[in-house]
Amino acid sequence: MPDTPEVAPYPEGARLVLATRNAGKLRELRELLRGKVPGLDVDTQVIDAQAAGAPDVVESGTTFEANSLLKAREVAAVTGLVAVADDSGLAVDVLGGAPGIFSARWSGRHGDDEANLHLLLAQLADIPAEHRGASFVCAAAVALPDGTAHVTRGALEGSLLTAPRGTGGFGYDPILQPSGMQVSCAELTPAEKNAISHRAQAFAALVPHLVDALR
Repeated sequence: MPDTPEVAPYPEGARLVLATRNAGKLRELRELLRGKVPGLDVDTQVIDAQAAGAPDVVESGTTFEANSLLKAREVAAVTGLVAVADDSGLAVDVLGGAPGIFSARWSGRHGDDEANLHLLLAQLADIPAEHRGASFVCAAAVALPDGTAHVTRGALEGSLLTAPRGTGGFGYDPILQPSGMQVSCAELTPAEKNAISHRAQAFAALVPHLVDALR
């Protein structure tokens, strides 16, 4: 028989774990769930992977959906809690959807936002404006300890600028101009960005499935 995953200790009363150590993502999930699930105290019962004693999960999938499901299922199995995870990145039309799942390490160094951004701009230097379509994509997944899972997807369509603009946000925000806007994502306020972002769309679509999972 296969070994049963060892259940990690976690704060008493916790019901949902977000498979990340990113404090910003945890705050965002708590706000999305606030008032949506009767009896759920999002400030104490929704925790991150570190608080749950969950390990980092290798993102070995080939799609955003596969990576989010991998993380959610493994963290749910280890903790015995309902788990949520996401995977996101930039998809450029003329690159066939790249950098895609490799967005955070496009330059070869994981998490080097500036190097990733400038390498991408250099690769697209000769591409005219009408062919610079791109989108931010996010897949969000919820999983139960028994492996049952559901995944949703959100996308923010736009086009790539030829030089960075703005000081807000992170990653490729300074070079993606959302469709219908004259500013980059890095020139939006946090509230403006959260109202249209790929991640907000994916998590908003996931909320009904989270409600069902937590009942």
